[in-house]
Amino acid sequence: MATPTGIKVVIVGAGFGGLTAAIECHRQGHTVEIYENFPELKTLGDIISFGANGGRIYARWSNGAIAKKLRSLCIDLSDYGFRIHKYDTGEVVHHQRSPPGPEDAPILNGHRGELHEVVFNFARDELGIPVHLGQFVEEYFEDENQAGIVLKSGERVTADIVIGADGVRSKARELVLGYVDKPKSSGYAVWRAWFSNKDMIADPRTKEFCENGDTFNGWIGPDVHFLFSTIKGGQDCCWVLTHKDEHDIDESWSFPGKLEDVFKVLEGWDPICKAIVEKTPSVVDWKLVYRDPLPTWVSKHARILLLGDAAHPFLPTSAQGATQAMEDGVTIAVCLKRAGKDNIPAAVKAHQEIRYDRVKLVQKTGEATRDRWHKTDWEKVAKDPESISFRREDWIHEHDAEKHAEEVFDVVFKKVTGKVDGPEPAVAPSAPTAVAV
Repeated sequence: MATPTGIKVVIVGAGFGGLTAAIECHRQGHTVEIYENFPELKTLGDIISFGANGGRIYARWSNGAIAKKLRSLCIDLSDYGFRIHKYDTGEVVHHQRSPPGPEDAPILNGHRGELHEVVFNFARDELGIPVHLGQFVEEYFEDENQAGIVLKSGERVTADIVIGADGVRSKARELVLGYVDKPKSSGYAVWRAWFSNKDMIADPRTKEFCENGDTFNGWIGPDVHFLFSTIKGGQDCCWVLTHKDEHDIDESWSFPGKLEDVFKVLEGWDPICKAIVEKTPSVVDWKLVYRDPLPTWVSKHARILLLGDAAHPFLPTSAQGATQAMEDGVTIAVCLKRAGKDNIPAAVKAHQEIRYDRVKLVQKTGEATRDRWHKTDWEKVAKDPESISFRREDWIHEHDAEKHAEEVFDVVFKKVTGKVDGPEPAVAPSAPTAVAV
């Protein structure tokens, strides 16, 4: 148990970013509590990915027990790998190997709700972090000495710092920016589904995906890609299909999808894709939104900080959105500990200095992957099959957020407090050549 710092932290939002920030603040000796709008925990959603840089964070919790528990729920592709198909012929144009990650930095892909439940229970039950469910935050406030939130009940909660981990529709962002920052459509949406293997295994065309352990296949077509996985030894199936979407973003964020719309997009595709979709009991249509990089994640008095999707939403093709939120949580916890209770605003500014450029670089990888797949040059792929692979960037995956924050903190702290007496720190690793997973 870390030495208590006397710093009180309030976190709004109990997603992966908010929970990680709470757990890491607890690890660093801060007093922390979470306020969450949802009245109860529900294991909703479909597949979510955490890179090795996220697995490294999980591996430090409860002496590795949490990472082990998560791994048992996740897809294991060490045998099967990732098979990338041409959309119309169905031929496998590239078989990308997926070597198992090290125990101390596993790559994790599993059901969002199931993995979230493990992390939530660890924070609340094992660490004893207070999690207040069903608490809608009406507003945020701050002055030079403290920050706080006002709940729907009228109750005011104060702390040394408030972390707004309240997602893409963040209320905290309004206070930080001083205006409502509306999302923009990325021009794309995804249909998403998760279901049991019952009908898949009964169909000779699709049973192979459920009889041989975990599988991962992708079909790449013009401005569309279809990813299909089986998990838990083939028991559960999930797929996501990224497609063009020109609807106004204000219409909805996510809503039930129509299978007939999915079939229209898949016309002329490998018949196996339709055979998979036919087994789907229901589908969600989810708009992919983006925001231009915010000018700041930090409020006027630097007592309120945006974290995760509230600060920087990611495209799914980056496979890094949740992991970058986790890196945020680790970094602010270290900065608060190193700066101390008398220097909260400097700690918050140091956090942004350490994280900002790295996050922008990682965000761009999602756009690069989408564009590479959606504008595939098949002649090039025939000569160089690896050109269509899902890239695994070492500068992203090998990053150790805690170690990095510790290493650069002193120089960054001097910079944000105006006491610079040395060279600028290398706070965001430059991006070397990408390598395949």
